[in-house]
Amino acid sequence: MKKALLSFVLLVNILVFSQDVQENHPSPVFSITNENGTIKSSDLKGKVVLINFFATWCAPCMEELPLLQKEIWEKYKDNKKFSLLVIGREHSQEEVMAFKMKKGFTLPMYPDKAKSVYSLFAKQSIPRNYIVDTNGSVIYASVGFDEAEFKNMLNKLDELLK
Repeated sequence: MKKALLSFVLLVNILVFSQDVQENHPSPVFSITNENGTIKSSDLKGKVVLINFFATWCAPCMEELPLLQKEIWEKYKDNKKFSLLVIGREHSQEEVMAFKMKKGFTLPMYPDKAKSVYSLFAKQSIPRNYIVDTNGSVIYASVGFDEAEFKNMLNKLDELLK
């Protein structure tokens, strides 16, 4: 009986965690809206896209977002081959705007109150980052925040945007 229960728990974990978008797979098709309008994933073809999922209550996200602002957004915001989507999981437009203003961020932030975009990429855990290449394939995926992993992501972007 214990063996059967353990097997069942393992199977459930595999099914739950295998739902996450993996590297070398197509990016999900989505659209997301903020105060500046709607962006569709199809609008991003031909660009290198960094998609970041965060929440205002997430401590690792609060460590990562200032680095995302300084080391990625400020470096690449004028690069026509680059797009950044910083998506507030389970946050409204008003919450995202208030947070952005309070923190002084200029990052392009989008609300995802119903997790409609987030759920296309993952089932749980933030922060998350995905780099989508010019062909629409996910070529980098990370969960959580770690300075070494952030540096790895930055190096990948530098390589793609040379």
